[in-house]
Amino acid sequence: MNKRELVNTVAVQAELTKEDAKKAVDALIETISATLAKEEKIQLVGFGTFEVRDRAARTGRNPQTGEEIQIAASKVPAFKPGKELKEAVK
Repeated sequence: MNKRELVNTVAVQAELTKEDAKKAVDALIETISATLAKEEKIQLVGFGTFEVRDRAARTGRNPQTGEEIQIAASKVPAFKPGKELKEAVK
């Protein structure tokens, strides 16, 4: 499912216009992104948790030359599904 299909589904299920559904989906994505940018956790009970995780520095390898390179530590967004979502997917 892509963003357009998500907007259409939200519009139908919530009985909204496509324009209002698009605003809602955009606001949700923007809010999640902004919250994660502040390194705060978002918990949606039954659905899951969005959080920022630290990725340690490590040694990698350039696949073209085989040369070892250092990959810097970084922060990455992560999602951990909740119990209800896991059960729904089974």
